[in-house]
Amino acid sequence: MSKKEKLDILYEDKNIIVVNKPSGLLCISSKKVKENTLYYKVSNYVKKKNKNNKIFIVHRLDKDTSGIVVFSKSQSLKSTLQNGWEKYAKERRYVAIVEGVPQKNHSTLKSLLKETSTFKVYSSSTGKLAITKYRVISSNNNLSLLDIEIKTGRKNQIRVQLSDIGNPIIGDKKYNSKVNPIGRLGLHANKLVLINPITNKRMVFECDLPNGFVKLFN
Repeated sequence: MSKKEKLDILYEDKNIIVVNKPSGLLCISSKKVKENTLYYKVSNYVKKKNKNNKIFIVHRLDKDTSGIVVFSKSQSLKSTLQNGWEKYAKERRYVAIVEGVPQKNHSTLKSLLKETSTFKVYSSSTGKLAITKYRVISSNNNLSLLDIEIKTGRKNQIRVQLSDIGNPIIGDKKYNSKVNPIGRLGLHANKLVLINPITNKRMVFECDLPNGFVKLFN
């Protein structure tokens, strides 16, 4: 996403903003990148309406993963959502393109995850439990399109667990992918069902698949 590229806002009200993050964009700043981040762009967007407006990121996606990200307009709502994320986030779905065809058409992957000093996550005999459910939607040319639901929110859990079963996500060199036919990581957060703590209403956010995904599986 270039600095001039428009934000893809999926939903906005007085309490939250939900956006569709492009692949290749950091959610928040790092030591090297300060301005070209999703947070920076959303912050600029709300400040154009009122320079005193603030936003707070509720959860994150990896830089190379695209899809749904939620921002709060208040610190208190951000804290409520983050502290009760497992309670309020009722459904978190992704679509992934993986190498090969999984042995099982659908399965639930469970493993304990740890992280190395170089920030690579791996399955271990100890660590934090990660649970990922997947279902094969389509397969062609030794690639498969998966519908994924995560039951836990561990760092890199989808990428690690799919690599563990021999079906790494395309474009994911870090976790053993050898091919990259769409020039990006083949992972997209396409659906989030959220209970709004303020209104207690069930909110459903969805976004379309990126063009590269659609072209591979017409």
